[in-house]
Amino acid sequence: MELFVRGVASPLDILRLIAYLLPGFFSFTIPMAVLIGILLGLSRLAADSEVTAMRASGLGVLSFVGIVSIFAVFSWAVGLANSLVVAPHAAQALLHYEDASKTSQATVQIQPRVFYEDFKNYVLYAQDVVPGAGGTAIWRHVFLADLTKPASPHIITANEATVLSGGPQTLRMELANGSRHDISITNPDQYDISTFISTELPMQTGQQEEDSHLSRRDTPMHALGVRELWSLAHGPGDAARPYLIELHYRFAFPTACLVLMLVGVPLGLSSKRGGKGSGFVVTLGLVFIYYFLSSVGIALARQGKVPATLGVWGANILFAIAGLVLIQQISRGGAVLELFASIGHGFTKLFDRLRSKHGSSNQISNRRIGEGAVMQRLRRALRIRFPLILDEYVMGSFLRNFALVLTSLVVLFIIFTFFELIGDIIRYRTPFVTVGAYLLNLIPFILNSIMPLCSLVAVLITFGNLNRNSELTAMKATGISLYRIVAPVLVLATLLSALLFVFDETYLPAANRRQEALLSVIKGKPAQTFLRPDRKWMSGQTGNASSGQTSGNGEPSRIFYYQFFDSDRNVFANLTVFEFQPGTFNLTRRIFASSVRWDDKLNDWVFEDGWQRTFAGESTTGYQPFTLSTFPEIHEQPNYFKKEDRQSEQMSYTELSGYIQDLKQSGFDTMRLRVQLNRKLAYPLMTLVLAILAIPFSLIAGKRGSIAGVGTAIGVAICYWVIAGIFENLGDVNSLPAMLAAWSPDLLFAIAGTYLLLRTPT
Repeated sequence: MELFVRGVASPLDILRLIAYLLPGFFSFTIPMAVLIGILLGLSRLAADSEVTAMRASGLGVLSFVGIVSIFAVFSWAVGLANSLVVAPHAAQALLHYEDASKTSQATVQIQPRVFYEDFKNYVLYAQDVVPGAGGTAIWRHVFLADLTKPASPHIITANEATVLSGGPQTLRMELANGSRHDISITNPDQYDISTFISTELPMQTGQQEEDSHLSRRDTPMHALGVRELWSLAHGPGDAARPYLIELHYRFAFPTACLVLMLVGVPLGLSSKRGGKGSGFVVTLGLVFIYYFLSSVGIALARQGKVPATLGVWGANILFAIAGLVLIQQISRGGAVLELFASIGHGFTKLFDRLRSKHGSSNQISNRRIGEGAVMQRLRRALRIRFPLILDEYVMGSFLRNFALVLTSLVVLFIIFTFFELIGDIIRYRTPFVTVGAYLLNLIPFILNSIMPLCSLVAVLITFGNLNRNSELTAMKATGISLYRIVAPVLVLATLLSALLFVFDETYLPAANRRQEALLSVIKGKPAQTFLRPDRKWMSGQTGNASSGQTSGNGEPSRIFYYQFFDSDRNVFANLTVFEFQPGTFNLTRRIFASSVRWDDKLNDWVFEDGWQRTFAGESTTGYQPFTLSTFPEIHEQPNYFKKEDRQSEQMSYTELSGYIQDLKQSGFDTMRLRVQLNRKLAYPLMTLVLAILAIPFSLIAGKRGSIAGVGTAIGVAICYWVIAGIFENLGDVNSLPAMLAAWSPDLLFAIAGTYLLLRTPT
């Protein structure tokens, strides 16, 4: 979406990029789909006693294996073709696209009063930005620093600059009414000032290279053909090990279709007692075990602790042995198979036992009647007609479905996050206590991310079931409007939205900071702090009368440039201060010091071993070197320079708002943060918006089964993510106001959901 919004990629390019990325995913999902299809399909036949009838008619276990193996072999062939041919070509095409995008037409859009560092060897600061005709842009009161020699930057100031495209990764900047300041790095006495009425400056952009970097670090290896990979894998020394692992990987993962089939057939045939629920639970367990063993084996092979062949093929070998044992046991009967077959039945008995602890069915009924009478008397006393018995029924159904979907998605999210980290866990020998703490602190982030989607799915399931069982028809027949039926769910969705905002405002930021710190430990990154002492450019405070260099339009009185800042001792190294004339933005004074420290007794900065120059137009009016000096007019305190580099998800709404104001005053780009600030209000409301949108869809898809409801949920969720991504990136590049970029998805989906709901027969 960012590539599309920035104009780097066309809609056709986006489709091509998706096509380039899909084959890499298919390497994992094809074997998984085979196992899921076999287990769920055979478990349904077993639950309906159809397997019993087939076996009674003389159909043996090997006959089932032979039939299912046709599907497994076909999937294996497709996976092998994808792994050996399609995926390498797609990875190679992705790398070619990245190289081609580097020569795309250069574009740039900056914000006023923000330091822009995406030019090669240049830092740009513009007081005002005015769009021009024909795709041009006009920048007023421009400050440009040439950092080819960072120790002594060449400074260019201009009252106005016109920006034109100059070809691939090149812009032409036409400067008007300005001056250039050059200084010798070895002799500060040599200082040249030249003025110009107009001049042209070509500048290279480095932005497209970063934006088009979609591939992963190991994509070049994935792009190698089989012959080239074979040659590199049989080279000398340890350098050949990664290529040998990649070669075995391309054959081992498609072969998982066959070994998972050997395990899936006996488990699916024996799942009668557990039913379809048992099949689903066993599927998740087997998928987790297989990919866990595979990830561990590959990680050990990369470290040289086991041979590459054993590391990559170990999971297949173990599952093949397990599958043969299970096939033998289902033919003769066995304890191991009985253990797997009774998983679903055990869960059912567990739930029954938990319910029995709360009393018998008569006691539960009597309790519900008593509670209903109490609630009825309370509603009469307060003259409240909500919630009624029917409301409690609908709300209970929604909450159960919501909790089920939420729990399932959290578990899946944690499992696959663990898969991604298993290599780093083994490589850096991370204690499992640390891994467990990270996954535990990751749960709040997962909850915040999936709650709107869970609301969508829960509404689809709830009203889909009511519609399929004709309960909605019965409710309408009693004179209850559809709007009155859905009201309790919308009330719950509103409460969930408020809860999500409170959660983000209180607990989530701290949890995100903890999980980021733990993730650094797992990945073996060095300990780090959020403070950034290397911010080299910063504008001074504005509108302070004590400086004597203020203006009514909020122009900065000075700009600071330094090569290092020790935030603990409040010491600068090689600090340069540029002071400007208000209104014209002409440079009036330049101060340099090799060391600057804060003195608490003087309550001022002490400059050591430096000089100061004053200017009037194109001439130097004064030059004064010093060994020790102070400048009381520089009123910025040490805390002003201690800017924290924090992510928006690690701050609450109040903290992020203050953080934006602090950065904005210092001349840092805050557009992305302002979009995220508005999203902190807009995103929780999506829980309610998606619930409204899901109601008419649930009534349409309800009688078509749960698969139609899940498919609808996936489609709506994809549409939301795409639209939200487009608007968010439009805001990030300053093409839309931050508020509009954040709230547009909510407004669009709310309008669509309200329109469809109003057109639904009530």
